[in-house]
Amino acid sequence: MTSLDKPTEDTQQDDARTVTEAALFEAFGGVRGMVETVLPGLLFVTIYTVNKDLHMSAIAALAVSLVLVVVRLAMKDTVKHAFSGVFGVAFGVVFAMMTGNAKDFYLPGMLYTLGLSLAYLVTTLCGVPLLGLILGPVFKENLSWRTRNPGRKKAYAKASYAWGLILLGKCAILFPLYWWADTTQFGWVLIALKIPPFLLAVWLTWVFLAKAPAPIDVFAEMEAAEKAEEERKATAAAERGETESGRHRRGA
Repeated sequence: MTSLDKPTEDTQQDDARTVTEAALFEAFGGVRGMVETVLPGLLFVTIYTVNKDLHMSAIAALAVSLVLVVVRLAMKDTVKHAFSGVFGVAFGVVFAMMTGNAKDFYLPGMLYTLGLSLAYLVTTLCGVPLLGLILGPVFKENLSWRTRNPGRKKAYAKASYAWGLILLGKCAILFPLYWWADTTQFGWVLIALKIPPFLLAVWLTWVFLAKAPAPIDVFAEMEAAEKAEEERKATAAAERGETESGRHRRGA
């Protein structure tokens, strides 16, 4: 390696880290996405702690979820994170209202977390890590990492295992508390466990992917192939035109 090579490699690594950070920010919603995830549950447990009113707590949580969606729509921003929050809160409200137990407001989210943790682990064991399926389109590589980029497949597998184990650990804490703790205690513990495990998983994902080979931009490849095909057709048409012109001249 010469003295001129190292700055180039450092620049490429910095670019890869920047692209990875931007992709993760887009995929997981960033700070705003975290706020939208935490706020409804925080409002629910706060109101319930104060007055033990299940209906008021549930209505307030659902209302703030809808407001977050409206704000997203008004700003013409992506609404996938806000919409997922609305559905999660709505299911929680239905469960809690049906059973009359305020703790059941959190049950759908807990079951979703458990299912997601198992999905991360099982898909990785099957050779198709879930995180690669999620982030592949974000990095414009789709599924090219499966057969053409083994280094990225390995990184996606490590990150998926990290997500699966972290979420499984979270479930190992929450499910016993669901049975043993009262509603307010359980609610505050759940709120406390919303962000730290998520940030740990995102950080580990960034570490693994930042060290992985660059993604293969399959969209750029398709565009290049289409352009090459158009140029080939244009060249062939021009050659046919020259041939026909030569024939006409010889015939004359």
